[in-house]
Amino acid sequence: LVLLLIIFAVDCVEAKTYSLPLRYQPMKEFPSLQQKFGSTLGIVPFKDERQEKSYIGVHIPLRGLPTYFESNPMPLEKALQESLGDALSRLGVKVVSVSNWDGTPESLKNIDTDSVLTIEIKKFWTEGMGSLFRTNIKTTVQLVIHLGVKNEAKVFTRNADVEKEITVSRSTPERVEAIISQILSDIFDTFFSSPN
Repeated sequence: LVLLLIIFAVDCVEAKTYSLPLRYQPMKEFPSLQQKFGSTLGIVPFKDERQEKSYIGVHIPLRGLPTYFESNPMPLEKALQESLGDALSRLGVKVVSVSNWDGTPESLKNIDTDSVLTIEIKKFWTEGMGSLFRTNIKTTVQLVIHLGVKNEAKVFTRNADVEKEITVSRSTPERVEAIISQILSDIFDTFFSSPN
């Protein structure tokens, strides 16, 4: 009995970590997407430029230890890249991997795809602060999206900076996941509606 109580006590004091699947779910149609991107879109590995790369958020309760959130899959740049690639494939765009691109219009002629996309992750953090009867959740996502279009010999850069703050009765991993998914939909739906 004593051993069980010790195991229970140790389990209760350990901080928990939840893996959140990052999903971009388009909320609208993009009829001219293939016209803008061409028949193939190359995706260059995304860059995570945050200082803290282990987690994407934390929930700090009124009492007890914090709960941390990480992306699924890890690392974050892989999760975003896969989510975006899957969504674009469902929208009818042929997505292929491009190992390297220096981001200049001049180098577009050396790439085998009609267009190329990469993203710099500047901020990606959600923080929940618990009080007696409610939790305040603040989520900040800042991405710099670079799209190179070969037939125009141009690179279009978009800075997407979204911050959302809500107060809920209780924070759950599912609620945090829904907030992040909504932000990703807002960012990418806006971008794909008018990428250049």
